[in-house]
Amino acid sequence: MEYVKLGNSDLNVSRVCMGCMGFGDPANGMHTWTLPEAESLEIIKNGLDNGINFYDTAIGYQNGTSEQYVGKAIREYATREDVVVATKFLPRSEDEIKNNVTGQQHIHNFVNKSLENLGLDYIDLYIYHMWDYNTSLYDILEGLNEVIEEGKVKYIGISNCFAWQLAKANALAESEGFSKFVSVQGHYNLIFREEEREMIPLCRTDNIATTPYSALASGRLSRMPGQESKRLKEDFYADLKYKSTEEKDFEIIKRVNELANELDVSMTEVSLAWLLTKVTSPVFGSTKLHHVEGAVNCVDLKLSRDDIGYLEEPYVAHDLVGVMADNKVSASDNEKVWAKHTKDKI
Repeated sequence: MEYVKLGNSDLNVSRVCMGCMGFGDPANGMHTWTLPEAESLEIIKNGLDNGINFYDTAIGYQNGTSEQYVGKAIREYATREDVVVATKFLPRSEDEIKNNVTGQQHIHNFVNKSLENLGLDYIDLYIYHMWDYNTSLYDILEGLNEVIEEGKVKYIGISNCFAWQLAKANALAESEGFSKFVSVQGHYNLIFREEEREMIPLCRTDNIATTPYSALASGRLSRMPGQESKRLKEDFYADLKYKSTEEKDFEIIKRVNELANELDVSMTEVSLAWLLTKVTSPVFGSTKLHHVEGAVNCVDLKLSRDDIGYLEEPYVAHDLVGVMADNKVSASDNEKVWAKHTKDKI
């Protein structure tokens, strides 16, 4: 395994990050394809044994049970200081707004609940899961700065935002003496490259780490069409993201398969090796042990310039989907997306 500094932080992270959205009680959340505790811990342990020290979860994943499984695995199988734990907080709910819960208090409530779920004393990277258009940016940044000063969080990151929002947030943080975002987690892979327009150049200029999710396009870049998985059958959100571009994307997927056969490696290795030429540490999902193997092996696979050009050549522009489809969403819209994630109010 190779390791790299996470942007403007002192965190050393593995070149691949294990995404933990697939871990959590399948009967207690938005998804039915997630793994129960024993299977989740087995895969996390396998990742640790193979040098992966970077794990990404969220309070919204399966009503907090993903955080619980991740924390338990780290407590049982690792030395805390050797692992980088990232988790995320949700926007304020309509009830919080009506009850005058401030942005600052909202963050304190969420970080305390995540620490309880994880069973840990601090969070290495605390991520603003999606832009909250109903809460002052100043309040968000001040709340995050407070939990850093309290020692509950080391660094902060952001997810599902536009480049202008990240630039605005870090400019405000700098002017107010608050901590800046050191990483961004956006939707980026071989068949969805819209982040290259503005976000990637901004991050390169300001040394902000890029840790994209959907690194394998919810499995589409790891197998040829027709080779279905439980997630591909049941993940309605992933289907929303890629259904309308299936024909355009198929040419790239075919080339991934062709190159994998030529190099005698898996499609996963080719897809992630391409991403490693662009970003700091891609987030890969793992619900089987061989998923870990493919992610670990990709670090040693060095694609040539011709290989990279061949994979990229068929790409055409894609429309934004999901959380990023609109420039602005209301608190009620956010709640519709996340209602099934969190049954209990925090």
